[in-house]
Amino acid sequence: MDERTVRLALKRHWDASDASDFEVEHGIYREDAVLDYPQSGERIRGRRNIQESRSVQPNRKRFTVRRIIGDGDLWITEYILTYDGKPSYVVSIMEFREGLVANETQYFADRFEPGPSRAHLVERMSEITSF
Repeated sequence: MDERTVRLALKRHWDASDASDFEVEHGIYREDAVLDYPQSGERIRGRRNIQESRSVQPNRKRFTVRRIIGDGDLWITEYILTYDGKPSYVVSIMEFREGLVANETQYFADRFEPGPSRAHLVERMSEITSF
């Protein structure tokens, strides 16, 4: 797949994720796709299982993409996933095979207050500022 095609597929995926359109959201995955959540030690096999795991999740979700970078078959999306108003910062690493996602790994991080020892060195970022 060329870069433009992948970017369009990822935009469609993340827009559908934000709209809770589970059919369109999961159209990007191969039938035998694997999704890993290293922080919880979970692995979900198969597009339908990935889709079901997300559709039964009870929280109200919103997705704000900050940036998408990649080349060839490896693409990374950095985004803010807001569950019931609480933001979590997420990195999604997607590996494509034959035009669809074969493997995805997602890493989650919560906000934290900046350390006072470096306050004089930093500027505060807006929560949704793009890089």
